[in-house]
Amino acid sequence: MSNRLASLLVAISLFAGCATPPPIPASNVRGDYSHTKKYLSWLIDREMAQNEITGISIALVDDQKVIWQQGFGYADLENKVLATPETVYRAGSIAKVFTAAAAMQLAEQGKLDIDQPLSAALPEFSIKTRFPNTAPVTPRNIMCHHSGLPSNFLQGLFVREPDRFESVVANIRDEYQAFPPNYVFSYSNLGMALLGAAIQKVSSEPFDTYMARSFFQPLGMKQSSFVPRPIAKAYDRNKEIEVFSLRDMPAANLLSNVVDLSQFMKMQFADGKSGESQILSTASAHEMVRIQNKNFPMTFGQYVGLGWMMSGIDVPGGGTVASHGGSLPDSHSMLAILPEHKLGVVILSNSSSSHVAVSKIAAEALRLMLEAKTGIRQDATPPARAAERAPTADELREFNGNFDTMVGLARISTKDGQIDAEAAGHQFRLTPHEDGLFTIKYRLFGMMAVRVGAFEDIRLSMANVDGRQIIVGRIGAESLIFGEKLKPTTI
Repeated sequence: MSNRLASLLVAISLFAGCATPPPIPASNVRGDYSHTKKYLSWLIDREMAQNEITGISIALVDDQKVIWQQGFGYADLENKVLATPETVYRAGSIAKVFTAAAAMQLAEQGKLDIDQPLSAALPEFSIKTRFPNTAPVTPRNIMCHHSGLPSNFLQGLFVREPDRFESVVANIRDEYQAFPPNYVFSYSNLGMALLGAAIQKVSSEPFDTYMARSFFQPLGMKQSSFVPRPIAKAYDRNKEIEVFSLRDMPAANLLSNVVDLSQFMKMQFADGKSGESQILSTASAHEMVRIQNKNFPMTFGQYVGLGWMMSGIDVPGGGTVASHGGSLPDSHSMLAILPEHKLGVVILSNSSSSHVAVSKIAAEALRLMLEAKTGIRQDATPPARAAERAPTADELREFNGNFDTMVGLARISTKDGQIDAEAAGHQFRLTPHEDGLFTIKYRLFGMMAVRVGAFEDIRLSMANVDGRQIIVGRIGAESLIFGEKLKPTTI
């Protein structure tokens, strides 16, 4: 038998093993997580095979107990080093939860007022604005991504040798706010970098030193650190890729493993306490997972706490879900908890192709854990997609025109009775469905509209807010502004 044929047979056998999930047990014993572990092991193996993910580690927490932790695949493929619970990964934007926790800790000490202007704690901060007489940028609206600050300061963001993150304070003085504060959800790495600079200022010690002394050491997070340069390996479909540094340390430069991050979840479930140490007050721990933007004008269902995202993962019967993903160009992660039931999961990966997988695994983990702990059983079958239909006259009118979008200027024409868009040098068709949402199809050679895997989970809709026509994009339960219609003006 040739090596190629043998490899093919091995691959077929692996996919065959992944094809059928483990059977659901006839009876459910409360607190028995054996089926949860079996199902998640099957699911992780399947996702790794389908998406060519090199390494994943996972941990499940029930209140003060770690009920399962395991590694899958490889931490170092070239040297055949297996992934384990102790494997250190780039945790990405999970860092923001820690940065927010540090701000709350300093607020308890009277060193930082989260509702006063950021400039009170960081006098060097200033940025230009086109929105006079609006609310100031504060630590609170930074933590809930309603500060109006730009999403990023791109110059020097992803490089081999980054500047210190606090360099952005001086570099943005001639930049402009993107939105009025307390108006629209707009995710901002820049905001978290500025908050980190404020933490550094009021604590009188380097940000990374403060985090180690105030969180990692008392929580026993022995392998966690904030670092300017990553040390973990990363892969793209099982081929090692260069890992670039990220300047904005407080926003995304956390190195950790699932063992350590389990300690942070246990602290959250214990109302801020770890062992005999009170890391955060009960009030701070609860405030971080309270929705902050319910009454803001342009949320589009994208709810946030302080550092935590309060929408994006849906677990019926589980109450609110607090989570934060960590998406970098080379790796992805997810930390998610059910505060009301004190259940949590953390998943870390070292692969650029794992973005959808970590979210899917986290949602399934919480669903199965909730069932095992409480008996609340849910239907895991995804709802059927609503049927396609022809666009209405109102839809053709609303979409016709030019839009400022996430990918630049988009020109949308409805003259042929279809909603056809041209953006970033490509052509697309927006297809309406019976549920009122739109899917995106790629127009091959500008003619035939075909489905593309990358667009399968994206849904669009049109909203009118304060006289502005906004295209809202939804991926799963997450929503964001995709674009805004430009009004014709006299030049």
